[in-house]
Amino acid sequence: MTKLNEAVASSEARLIELEIKLAYQEDLLQTLNSIVAKQQQDIARLNKTCQLLHERLEQVQLSKTDPAAEP
Repeated sequence: MTKLNEAVASSEARLIELEIKLAYQEDLLQTLNSIVAKQQQDIARLNKTCQLLHERLEQVQLSKTDPAAEP
């Protein structure tokens, strides 16, 4: 094999290796994106739950301190 052929073969091998690495990174990026999207949904749900619990706690505290609020 001539030096030119060796250089071409080496370049092709490096290119293939880079393409494989890129494919793995793209897959990983999609996976991580899905995880982040799911976590964002979970955070939004937890924030809403926390807000509702806070409102409920305020109502309970008001009902204990305000005799007019009791039925």
